[in-house]
Amino acid sequence: MTNNHYDLLVIGAGAAGSNAATVAAENGARVALVERDELGGTCLNYGCDPTKTLLHIAALLYQARHADQYGLRIPEANYDWSAVQTRVHQVINQIRGGSSEEGAQSLAKQGIEVILSQACFTSAHELTAGGRNISADRIIIAAGCKALVPPIEGLKEHGFITNVEAVSLPALPARLAVIGGGAIGIEFAQMFHRFGVEVTVIERSPHLLDKEDRELADALCAMLVQSGIHMETGAELRRVQRGEHGKKVTYHLAQGGDKEIEVDEILLSLGREPALEALHVEVAGVQTSRRGIVVDETLRTTVPHIWAAGDVTGDLQFTHYADAQGKLAAHNAFAEHPQSFAGHVIPWVTYTDPALAHVGRTEEELRQAGVQYKVSRLPFAEIERAIIDGRTDGLVKLLVDQQGAILGGHILGVDADNLLAPIVVAMQAGLPARALGDTILPYPTLSESVRWAADKTH
Repeated sequence: MTNNHYDLLVIGAGAAGSNAATVAAENGARVALVERDELGGTCLNYGCDPTKTLLHIAALLYQARHADQYGLRIPEANYDWSAVQTRVHQVINQIRGGSSEEGAQSLAKQGIEVILSQACFTSAHELTAGGRNISADRIIIAAGCKALVPPIEGLKEHGFITNVEAVSLPALPARLAVIGGGAIGIEFAQMFHRFGVEVTVIERSPHLLDKEDRELADALCAMLVQSGIHMETGAELRRVQRGEHGKKVTYHLAQGGDKEIEVDEILLSLGREPALEALHVEVAGVQTSRRGIVVDETLRTTVPHIWAAGDVTGDLQFTHYADAQGKLAAHNAFAEHPQSFAGHVIPWVTYTDPALAHVGRTEEELRQAGVQYKVSRLPFAEIERAIIDGRTDGLVKLLVDQQGAILGGHILGVDADNLLAPIVVAMQAGLPARALGDTILPYPTLSESVRWAADKTH
């Protein structure tokens, strides 16, 4: 054994990889963690954390500009984009524990050697990284994903940005086209609009936020349109050309005909794909599909000593999902009896203002599956705390079966991301909606909205 051989080699220092490395090191394994970019991966550097920081700042700006309803007179609410960017980077560094180099030093104290370089398989047990040949008894691939870039005429020639560039723009564009109306696209659309950018969202499918409960998604989109964001659905991007004063974007409408708009920048938000090309997993014999690395229920790949976790598996692309998979992969890599990654209740949130939070199945999914269910709705307009705060948009919606078991929970409203938690816990623990409805909560709080929605399911 040499200094270049490890008990466990983890590829990717995002949520899945960092958690896997930490768990293994805590259990005494000799661990190397290879990262091609910045420690923390996409979520910390270009995704969840910077975007939520920007959304929070944009919400504060919006509230200051709309404070008249509270009797507040704020003569001018403005922003310094450079100072905003400084705040974003402060948040990233605080969460990571400093720069990537400082983060690497912190991990070294935990017994994890960090190699900041692109890894590349040379055999099933060996890789090159940082000019070194390294090997390991066990390997976990957690290389993350990258933005999907379609082959659109003129797109590469005239330029575009993804979430990577969008969170650290040196200056704001005056006009922005957001290509893709999923959660990421809609979050960026609202954030930029609140900073004064003229935003047009172009979505190919008939619906925006098509993985959400239709009733709540449509209500959110109506709010965003009313705020001044232009939404185009059933619109397929055809080409990008140079315009007289910017980039000319042409898209085809489902009802027929092409439409053109001129913008200063184009933000691609069409989904993400596993970042595997430079890794050459095929050299190790790891099987992949169109979605990503093929794994079994224990997260083991087609090669017995290699596991995969997080976005590279092509499953749900959420940090909390990757975090849980990384922990399990590290356990299974050393376990005599590996555990399955199953039975988890996975929530997700679109972090707009108001937020749209979701766990379990939607009405559309239940109808498609032929499942009998009951619906309980509780508008925030009926909750005293929402009235006090002047934030009555949205509702809590619970879907239950005939016995009262929760099949799905959906919340559109202020603080929806936090309000979803008791529904997630109830579903994970197998508690019926009645348990939430019978729980006494402090008055006046927004949490009562979940209680009273559950109470209406009886």
